Amino acid sequence: MTLDLDHLALLPDLQGSFLAGAHDADPDAPVPTCGSWRVRDLVQHLGYVHHWAAAQARREDDTPVDPAPSDLPAFYAQHAAELRATLGGLDPDARAWTLLEPDDPGSTVRFWHRRQVHETLVHLHDLRAAVGSTVDDVAPAVWADTVDEVVTVVQPRQVRLGRTAPLARPVALRASDTGRTWTLGGADPVATASAPARELALVVWGRLGPDEAGVVLDGDADALRAALAEHITP
Repeated sequence: MTLDLDHLALLPDLQGSFLAGAHDADPDAPVPTCGSWRVRDLVQHLGYVHHWAAAQARREDDTPVDPAPSDLPAFYAQHAAELRATLGGLDPDARAWTLLEPDDPGSTVRFWHRRQVHETLVHLHDLRAAVGSTVDDVAPAVWADTVDEVVTVVQPRQVRLGRTAPLARPVALRASDTGRTWTLGGADPVATASAPARELALVVWGRLGPDEAGVVLDGDADALRAALAEHITP
């Protein structure tokens, strides 16, 4: 984790950017990074995820949401505000339901500060892709932290839940603009994949292919491709 990032302070700006995009985008426009989804599916999804995460932080079951909101921006704004109010009103170090094991020291409200920043950031990329734009106004350190979460939380959880096998050929990921390096899949990497942090984050989240992202590979050329073919993210 990038310890000097204030995730709770980052969240409103990312949500605001997503809300602005939801206002401007055609609800029926396809989202090229999300299979058959349209913009309306993406906006509803992120609004619901915010609502669900707020309940997880409170250690409560989430309540049903409108399954077919007529006003998508209003739907998103409501649940984005709910998340901010919930996280802002809770002790960051209070115990919470998270994606970690219940007895993990990291199972606190603070987990959701970070998780929802990254959730919003990746889906902001999806929304901008739907209108032919990109996310070019977020600091490399935030994108690097997104990579870190995949390596240290998301992929290990996928293995723990039996959704994927441990990687047979670990890969080092190097963010060329921040100097940070991680090893995806354990120790002793057989290859190193280098790219700016944004591009690495979008690669590990399945939004860009390595070639699209301009990844430079050193070592086993097939190891990254094999790793990405596994379900390293949900």
